[in-house]
Amino acid sequence: MASILERNKKLKPAKKTREEYAEDALYREVWEEVNNEKTQAFIKKYSRYIIAGVLIILIVATAVVIGVRTHRAHKMAIAENYELAVQKLDANMLAAVADSAGGATSDLALFQAYLLDGDIQKLEQLATDGHSRDFRDLARLHVVGLRGDDMTAADVEQYLAPLDTKKSPYYYTGRLTVAKKYLADGDRTTANKWLDVIINDADAPAVISANAQALR
Repeated sequence: MASILERNKKLKPAKKTREEYAEDALYREVWEEVNNEKTQAFIKKYSRYIIAGVLIILIVATAVVIGVRTHRAHKMAIAENYELAVQKLDANMLAAVADSAGGATSDLALFQAYLLDGDIQKLEQLATDGHSRDFRDLARLHVVGLRGDDMTAADVEQYLAPLDTKKSPYYYTGRLTVAKKYLADGDRTTANKWLDVIINDADAPAVISANAQALR
């Protein structure tokens, strides 16, 4: 015996009369009119803000597009100038590229400029203002190589302090350099402390470890 629910499912919905259809159409028309009036009132009330918002969006979007294009053009110009400077082996051009570029490109251009003209001021600038640790630390090692004779061992240790971390790619080279300077100054005790760190470090490169053992 079918349940009441099952019997109700079989019942066909009653058809609307013509009057009901007309009433529905009138209701929709009135509802649309009301919504249109509300929309118009809202736009009229907040038109200034809406227009201002649209203008701001357009200005920002335009600025972003222009900024992207300008940045891309700047990068391309730097790359072209760098390539030309390398081809000409022009230290001044490379220094100019270093000033206008950023990141590793700037550091590389400045270091290459130093290699061409031997201007230690470029090294010192790179050592203090370089964008990447690799080039900053490399520059410091070169500065010590050039001016180390005029520095005390303590001065060298202090100047190479930024290298005294394994985050630096020249950590072991820096330690070996400091140890050599202490040996040159006749302070073997302090030198051996620096050398022992290298010798007892299993991660130390074989060449540097062998040098440290020879100096020990």
